[in-house]
Amino acid sequence: MLLLTYYGHSAFALNDGKDKLLFDPFFSGNPLATTTADVVTCNYILVSHGHGDHLGDAPAIAARTGAMVIGTPEILEACRAENGHGMNIGGSAKFSFGSVYMTRAIHSSGVPGLLSCGFVVNIAGKNVYFAGDTALFSDMELIGKRFKLDCVLLPIGDNYTMGIEDAAYAVKLLQPKHVVPVHYNTWPVIAAEPERFKALVEKDTDSQVHILAPGDALDIDKL
Repeated sequence: MLLLTYYGHSAFALNDGKDKLLFDPFFSGNPLATTTADVVTCNYILVSHGHGDHLGDAPAIAARTGAMVIGTPEILEACRAENGHGMNIGGSAKFSFGSVYMTRAIHSSGVPGLLSCGFVVNIAGKNVYFAGDTALFSDMELIGKRFKLDCVLLPIGDNYTMGIEDAAYAVKLLQPKHVVPVHYNTWPVIAAEPERFKALVEKDTDSQVHILAPGDALDIDKL
């Protein structure tokens, strides 16, 4: 089992039955959130950058659960993480569930000196790439070649990140088996049509797009 649970915006979890990884846990103030920060559980928290809609409730959840925070040193400081693992772009590290490779993301960060990032997570024998908030960049092709990607999570909401057309082109570069669109329809400024993204991707690539409503779960291991 490798269950991906989408909480809305860019917040989601990966659960292999032993470890639960929580990504960009923005619950408080998230109009799409399907749970709350005071009840969510996890063993690890991965934070891509310091904007409030991504750093979110990470400090409170880490303090309550004792979960290990994985991110850049600046993120660990922002989280006041007593249990943290600092990384930087291009680095990799092993954990109880598998490994994390930190990728670049082209985006402002919300914290002085902080670089935004993405993550390629190897868990349950699968490679899952969370691009974070990012523009389209050509090195995505290298990420796709370096890791045979089973599933990628890409922003499609435009304005602050890639829009639908650029995200569809990113899929061509990454060549994953499966794609989940995120970071859209939280507010009017990032309104997008995921069905149009799905149509573009599946017309031009062999990748399959899965549109998840907040609260939906997808077992990547069964795809």
